[in-house]
Amino acid sequence: MAGEVWTIGKLLKWTEDYFTKAGLDTPRLDGEVLLCHVLNKERIHLYVHFDQPLTKEELARYKACIKERVQHKPVAYIVGHKDFMGLEFKVNEGTLIPRPDTEILVEAVISRLKTGMDNLGTIADIGTGSGAICLSLLNYLPDLKAATVDISPGAIEVAKENAERLGLSDRVEFFQGDMLEPIKDRKFSAIVSNPPYIPEGDIPGLESDVKDYEPISALVAGPDGLDFYRRLVAEAGELIADDGFLALEIGINQAESLMALGQEHGWARCELIKDLAGIDRVVILWKQK
Repeated sequence: MAGEVWTIGKLLKWTEDYFTKAGLDTPRLDGEVLLCHVLNKERIHLYVHFDQPLTKEELARYKACIKERVQHKPVAYIVGHKDFMGLEFKVNEGTLIPRPDTEILVEAVISRLKTGMDNLGTIADIGTGSGAICLSLLNYLPDLKAATVDISPGAIEVAKENAERLGLSDRVEFFQGDMLEPIKDRKFSAIVSNPPYIPEGDIPGLESDVKDYEPISALVAGPDGLDFYRRLVAEAGELIADDGFLALEIGINQAESLMALGQEHGWARCELIKDLAGIDRVVILWKQK
């Protein structure tokens, strides 16, 4: 890159070709997000300023980002944030990166809280990570309150920062601890979780973006991927109000096992929600009245 004049348009084309050869799945998008980060601009700026040259300092920062990305470091960790439910969340390598699939869980919870309860009360978010699930719910349900739990003190700090930046700190409590333990003396209108659900044996087959950078403790759940579900399904009922529910994101081919667990532990009924690809993605277990 040295010695050449690199405009935004030229740089994006070069990056797309380079990332494609490196085997990255979304080469154009990755280049755009990284360049927006370096320039501190929105993506629309790139398209209306195609001929804008970069300074030496901007080019050096962008080159550093490219080096990290071709090592398969996720873009969200390079830029330090990820969009989710129309909001921006700080993330780092101590927190799982929020996925679009998880928006299905959030939307399902919003619709059921809106239509099924006069008093939204307080929900609990177990394994909160960056706080994306819990804080999205609070953002779109102004009368809702929340308690969040994560075993990682670092994740709790990130979630607190996100709550502060989104102006939601006054409606959320943070607890550091193991699953339901820190809140077992409370009652909630709903408990929500996107727990670890990948079987141990599947880790070697994951993309390097995931297995080499994201926290394994937030991904893996024993030999069959069900360890955390077993605990939640068995224990959450005592903490949920009679008309409340437990909402869980699930992995591929786990729906049948979750429904069986729900029946085993006396949940009244089970809802199954598919993602846009038609894959079972969310299970909602309703409390026995």
